[in-house]
Amino acid sequence: MTQPPPPPPNQPPQPPQQGGFGPPQPPQDTPPQDAVPKDAVPKDAAPQDAAPQGAAPQLPAPDLAKAPEPGYGYPQAPQPAQAPQPGQAPQAPAQAPQPAQAPAQAAQHPQQPQPPQTPPPPAPSGPPQQPQPGYGYPQAPGQPAPPAAAAGYGYPAQPGTPAPSAYGQPQQPGPYGQPTPPYGQQPGYGYPGQPGQPGYPAAQPGYGYPGQPTMPMHPQAGGPGQGPGAGVGKKFNAQVAIIVGAVVAIALIVGGGVWYAKSGDGGKKEEAGPAGPTGGGGDTGGTGGTGGTSSGGKEKVPADPASDVLFKIPMPVIKKDDSVGVKGSWLTDKAYVKTGVNEIAGYDLDKGTKLWSVPLPGPVCEASKFATDDYRTAVTFQASAADTAACDQVAAIDLAAGKQLWKKTVNSGDYPISFNNVTVSANTVALGSTNGGAAFDIDSGKVLWSPKPADTCYDAGYGGGPKLVAVRKCGAYDNPELHIQTIDPVSGKVISEYKLATGIDYASIVSSDPLVVAADVGDSAGDGSGISDFFSIDNKTGKLLTRISVPGDDYAADCDGITKVEACTGLAVGNGRIYVPTEEHEGTGDYSRTNEVIAFDLATGKQTGQRADAGDGYTIYPLRMDGSNLIAYKRPPYDKGGQVVSIAGGSFKETKLLENPATDAVHDLETSMSPEYSEVLFSQGRLFMSEVYADDGSLSSGDPQYLAVAYGAGS
Repeated sequence: MTQPPPPPPNQPPQPPQQGGFGPPQPPQDTPPQDAVPKDAVPKDAAPQDAAPQGAAPQLPAPDLAKAPEPGYGYPQAPQPAQAPQPGQAPQAPAQAPQPAQAPAQAAQHPQQPQPPQTPPPPAPSGPPQQPQPGYGYPQAPGQPAPPAAAAGYGYPAQPGTPAPSAYGQPQQPGPYGQPTPPYGQQPGYGYPGQPGQPGYPAAQPGYGYPGQPTMPMHPQAGGPGQGPGAGVGKKFNAQVAIIVGAVVAIALIVGGGVWYAKSGDGGKKEEAGPAGPTGGGGDTGGTGGTGGTSSGGKEKVPADPASDVLFKIPMPVIKKDDSVGVKGSWLTDKAYVKTGVNEIAGYDLDKGTKLWSVPLPGPVCEASKFATDDYRTAVTFQASAADTAACDQVAAIDLAAGKQLWKKTVNSGDYPISFNNVTVSANTVALGSTNGGAAFDIDSGKVLWSPKPADTCYDAGYGGGPKLVAVRKCGAYDNPELHIQTIDPVSGKVISEYKLATGIDYASIVSSDPLVVAADVGDSAGDGSGISDFFSIDNKTGKLLTRISVPGDDYAADCDGITKVEACTGLAVGNGRIYVPTEEHEGTGDYSRTNEVIAFDLATGKQTGQRADAGDGYTIYPLRMDGSNLIAYKRPPYDKGGQVVSIAGGSFKETKLLENPATDAVHDLETSMSPEYSEVLFSQGRLFMSEVYADDGSLSSGDPQYLAVAYGAGS
């Protein structure tokens, strides 16, 4: 009897795949057991509406009627001087008083109650602990100075000082020349790149983190140990304490809110960047009149953006307590194509009538978001609906003709390989797995390349579209090296290569041209998004152009790079920029939430000063580029309908392309398919929203469940 092949070099054994009629999570979404980060957050968890930490704290006004209590950031009241004992001279202070430091960030305050349709925010963290006997306070004479407090999360290390390890030994420098943090401790904000490191640009301050300097409070006359006998004046009185405290509070408020204040004028004071090589200019169309075409794009501006529900596709019947993956949706010039349970079907764009169906023996596992110019794409699926079936089948689908072109498998020894991701570039179907990558010609199904048993490295996955980019893993499983390779889609020959720093375990391809890679460096994102930094890389030379720091507390986007190399949502790349949404924060209205889209320059890594506000109560998500324009979806507040807008690449002027009805029935239907967990497509005045999992509806409380919904403007 033939034995199963051994696992690939330096790789752990692959866990068994589960079938579509098994657990709620389909096999492709279950990473290898040893590869799941401890801080990973399930993708299907409800989004948290936490305000960004950079938001200006609302501090209470000081009570001028009484002296303040000594607290964090206030100098301590002086102690009466001790009279010298007979025959002894007064002791000189053992150490000069140290200037007190202003707190780096005000304590968080509880959030206000949230309105309907908005998940409650997480409980706020408590105020900072009072230091003992008082960090930054003048020391009493004759006492040794306490050891310096360890730098907190977000504070850069002192230059030239290695970070102490948990065992008291200096750490060896980590990636980018930074000291490695102690075991079990997260690196600080801005890790790994710091100003002055050769070869890597300095990390830019994130949204809401202006990086304000501290304001030392100088020792006052009559400080501790300085009594009248020393001839240094009177005690520090209550009025001075109040004034100094108020100055510190104002400094904190101004420092915390400087980003918002400067961003109101387009961020010109923060960072002035060029409009970019493609410019864009203003929109020629508006929300009324006769309509027109948005400048720089193909999307037409309707005379009336008000939309209607075009059609609803019912949820397929699923066995009780079951869940099946239904990932995959595409648009052709004649059909909306959606993956169903064991099928792929095409629907009329306006009526929703089924035009054709391609049956499959089992559920679809992964689907390429790219297709060829003549609407051919590829999917992976299970050979049956059995619980033990793996995602080892790959097929090319003609979305225009509504037929399957071919079906293939790739073996490792005597067993077929289960693929984690699939994409299309030019006429090549490329698939990645922990066993290595494979590629087929989309016309004939001919094998272009497949895993080589002798390889010590393997292609974990590919990013497709305009170019084909591989994420190639080398080295030990617990300490891999990731190589980002632009390759020829026909031969697989490497055109250029960039090596990420050791210690980055996973990477995602955000865009293949221009080449942008996302990674969670040192697991520092902390929010399960898989993104702490973007790497902008030159496709031709493999040279790093810039690295952009996007802390998880401030920016809202997602990449599932653990098993899926090309699974990023809420991002768009174009005009030499990457467009990133911020996390939700408090709006101007009562209990309202909102966010923005920020543009970063891919050559410099700096913010361009362009910012698109969602509007009070809305949350904005980039969908895609339309020429030089950005297409974005706005999730609505509880009393309005969602919107699709076009944002001009040059002026950032916003043009409304679609607005859904605000009726309760339509609003509930729309918000049940949030863009974080659903597939959202927009083209030519039509908005399509669809589920990625089909279930038995047991959690719907009796409400109808739909696989997909279409909305149309200007009808």
